[in-house]
Amino acid sequence: MAAPRITRRAPRSGAPRASANGRNGRVPEFEGPAKLGKRTKRLVKRLEAGDIAIVDHEDIDRVSADDLVACGVRCVINVAHSSSGNYPNSGPLTMAQAGLHLLDVPGADLFEQLKDGETVRVVGNRVMRRGETLAEGNVQDLETVRRAHEQARRRIGEAIESFAENTMEHIREEGDLLAGRLELPDFDTRFRDRPALVVVRGVDHQKDLRILRPYVRDVRPVLVAVDGGADAILEAGFKPDMIVGDMDSATDAALSCGAELVVHAYPDGRAPGRERLDSLGLSYKLVPAPATSEDVAMLIAAEKGAELIVAVGSHFNLVEFLEKNRAGMSSTFLTRLRIGEILVDAKGVSRLYRPSAGRGPLLILVGAAIVALVVIIAFSQNLGPLFDLLWLKLQILLGLK
Repeated sequence: MAAPRITRRAPRSGAPRASANGRNGRVPEFEGPAKLGKRTKRLVKRLEAGDIAIVDHEDIDRVSADDLVACGVRCVINVAHSSSGNYPNSGPLTMAQAGLHLLDVPGADLFEQLKDGETVRVVGNRVMRRGETLAEGNVQDLETVRRAHEQARRRIGEAIESFAENTMEHIREEGDLLAGRLELPDFDTRFRDRPALVVVRGVDHQKDLRILRPYVRDVRPVLVAVDGGADAILEAGFKPDMIVGDMDSATDAALSCGAELVVHAYPDGRAPGRERLDSLGLSYKLVPAPATSEDVAMLIAAEKGAELIVAVGSHFNLVEFLEKNRAGMSSTFLTRLRIGEILVDAKGVSRLYRPSAGRGPLLILVGAAIVALVVIIAFSQNLGPLFDLLWLKLQILLGLK
């Protein structure tokens, strides 16, 4: 029997060429400009739908996966393990469910072999350039990542034990977070007896901000952004009062929006964000601390007298803690202990807060009532003369007659 003929459609302009999606026995094939970035959160800012993303991201987290999906790319090549199996990170599962072709080529030297923007071709598990195979790896399809995710869930106890050991190792050097001995400068932003909304570029942060629009409109909390959270606040139609972090994720436009800038520095005084703000000619204040920028933002709000801290995009469950995959997360745990009584998650606020009608509907109602009263007076045979008489007496009392 003759083999069936497969007709391939020409790719649309601006989109990577994909001959198949892996179904019906066909091999997925993509072609487009390679965009390389070892920090995914920076790479996504310059990705377009026609690009093939090449990352170096061990244990892809949910936030990075959401960003890659939102960029519209159809193929992602990872020179590290997208899921190491140490804990059930949800990034690869999110990407697979969205239909992205995720290819792991651990240890491949693609960052040395390729230039940014150079055209590459991905055929199944092979990365090619002008007919030459540069690397072969493992396709992380939906079945594969589901199986790996389930296996990692069974080993979650090991991850918890490692996290606990890490916390104990750092609790001495970061004990000031619990004792409240973090030295802070004087800020222009006023927190005393006001609620604060701390926005982190995290899981569902954009969705939570949309839900909280009535809360921000009615309550008018202090808006504190952590790095890239500043752009999220601006996109939601608001303006941050303060931006805290090492300033590597926020855009120049966000940093120049007029918010008070606070650079998170290491305890030894090194401040990665200082150079960028100096180049932009922006003034700022330094806060040295062993914590993460997210922790510093919350501690500033708490120490300066905020009555409530609402966290958007922050870390509230074990997997989110583990997805940060760094030693500094012990400080996040300690910060939660320090300010736990005034800290709430955005999702909790959205469920409990009942927004007011707002000024617009109230003004419309008052205006409609006034119009109705004027119409009644104008067309009433009895009320018209009565109001004319009252108006005449008022003029006499005021000396206008």
